[in-house]
Amino acid sequence: MVRSLWTGASGMIGQQANIDVISNNLSNVNTHGYKKQRADFEDLIYQTIKVAGTPATEDTVVPVGIQMGHGVKLADTQRVFAQGNLQQTDVPTDIAIAGEGFFMIQMYDGSIAYTRNGNFKVDSDGRMVNSNGYWLLPEITMPELFLPDSINITKDGRVSVRIPNNGDLVEVDVGRIQLYRFPNPVGLTTVGENLFKVTQASGDAIVGTPGYEGMGSLQHKFLEMSNVAVVQEMVNLIVAQRAYEFNSRTIQTSDNMLGTATTLKR
Repeated sequence: MVRSLWTGASGMIGQQANIDVISNNLSNVNTHGYKKQRADFEDLIYQTIKVAGTPATEDTVVPVGIQMGHGVKLADTQRVFAQGNLQQTDVPTDIAIAGEGFFMIQMYDGSIAYTRNGNFKVDSDGRMVNSNGYWLLPEITMPELFLPDSINITKDGRVSVRIPNNGDLVEVDVGRIQLYRFPNPVGLTTVGENLFKVTQASGDAIVGTPGYEGMGSLQHKFLEMSNVAVVQEMVNLIVAQRAYEFNSRTIQTSDNMLGTATTLKR
């Protein structure tokens, strides 16, 4: 009887974690480049009361054993790197990745991170940075007197702008954007701010030219939206809520049975 109390409690704890993951997905439904998470579960250790194959008689064995489970636990929260919808913005510094790949970002402390969010800006020094001021690598620096609306980024990552020269507008190349992919992208660790960092599980970054060698192509003046499907998350929320209620009901039922047992002798 006590086992069922703890088993039901483990189910409630597991579904609470599931709801936490779903709520985080829903809260980031409009976060550019966000990749939804999925809660995966596994059953806990079993108490073996009778082992299958135990001799029953001289010539026969027990075909099925007896094992009592002890509930569930959260195994992992896997990130789903499915492609999000692309939204046209007409902003010259917006870039979306159609396919595999990440942008490389250098943070203030010099560490390297990766992102799918192509919402870039040009800072006072002419460098392309993200919304937090972290630098895009390889570094892209605009020349002086460039025309902000003239920024052009091709599908294979070439960046060019127009600058005035003796009364004319001259187009000049300012750099090339590279993409990076990983043997196991779900092994990346999330550090917030739409950024991921490398771990031993993810493997080292593989650099490549956009549109080649398995890399996605760049879509200029587009942004990749979150890949969270609101309807699916709402269904998952309903299922998690019901599962939570079912587990709480098993605890109530076990408690009622214990109450009945304590009142057998009066």
